[in-house]
Amino acid sequence: MKKTFAITLILALLLALISMPLSAQDRWDGADDLAVNPLACGMGDEMMDEGDDMEEDMEMMEYDGGMAAMGDDMAGMDITLVDVPKLVGIGYFAATTLGQQQAAEELGNVSVTTDAPTEANIDDQIQVIDSYITAGVDGILFAANDPVAIAPVLRKALEAGIHVVGYDANSEPDAREWFVNQAEFNGIAKALVDSLADQMGEDASFGIVTSTFTTPNQARWIAEMWAYASECYPDLEWLETLEAQEDAVLSFQQAQTLLNKYGEDLDGIFAMTSVATPNGADAVQQAGACEDVAVVGLATPNGMKPYVNSGCVRDVILWNPVDLGYAAVYVMRAVVDGEFSPGDASVMAGRLGELVVVNGSEVLLGPPFTFTAENINDFDF
Repeated sequence: MKKTFAITLILALLLALISMPLSAQDRWDGADDLAVNPLACGMGDEMMDEGDDMEEDMEMMEYDGGMAAMGDDMAGMDITLVDVPKLVGIGYFAATTLGQQQAAEELGNVSVTTDAPTEANIDDQIQVIDSYITAGVDGILFAANDPVAIAPVLRKALEAGIHVVGYDANSEPDAREWFVNQAEFNGIAKALVDSLADQMGEDASFGIVTSTFTTPNQARWIAEMWAYASECYPDLEWLETLEAQEDAVLSFQQAQTLLNKYGEDLDGIFAMTSVATPNGADAVQQAGACEDVAVVGLATPNGMKPYVNSGCVRDVILWNPVDLGYAAVYVMRAVVDGEFSPGDASVMAGRLGELVVVNGSEVLLGPPFTFTAENINDFDF
């Protein structure tokens, strides 16, 4: 009898935890433990504009990036770069590679080669970077699979006099000189959470499909989503976070898991990668649940056109990854030329104009962009 009572009590406590309002929950699985900075509550462009004004008013943080060891003066000379994204073979990083090649062609004195594993494996990524340190390049561009694990090999590159610039997914700051941030994490978080609340109500229940719990950009977005939702939509109910490893089949399966496990209690799926979002939408569409479950995520437009045009997905949050890769090359060129140094407040980036420095050693590409049925067919990447 006592055993039965104890089991019943444990089940009741677990149920109470699951249904607990956001303001009383610990951070969602997949979030990091860094400080959060949620934007003000409210939907609409005016709130994003207000966030931009606040950013302009903030005192510039001290540079916290690393420094490449002194080498030959390469200002204006031809330089060879290697780009090592999380993986190759997906549309997102094909788009960043395209942007890098566009920048290299414009500049005329930059050569860029993209080389990375076919799976988002940090050990393989480290091995690729290490091989180029040995071979010798002038600069390394990277998008980290793990911010801590990748740091030692990047520091090794800096010590060898190789310049290091990150984009898309950061490392520890001192392991690279600059990081090109596609959009402020709190801005992405606000856009995602506002979209779910607008579509499914401020008391919607949702699951998350992410890459891994340690992938830096996803972990930052989830942390900021938790903070913003806790403040602005405390009745939203987080159900579970599942890892999908940037894998198409696993992303589809994890979305299916949420649909099958929670059934009518599931109102939305946050998909945190450009692989998880279209495959999550596919799972929802195949289940005939488009009207009942909102898929809200980050993805390139080409992969999402079928779902947005059919009405299964209302909107997709992202930025232009072509511009992201383009900006990374321009930042690297400016660093090598001595035109962009610690303490500078901005950097010129070709057709993108002047990009501002935030958070000490990050270059901000701009605010997030929303693809909808009205504009998604205007883009091809």
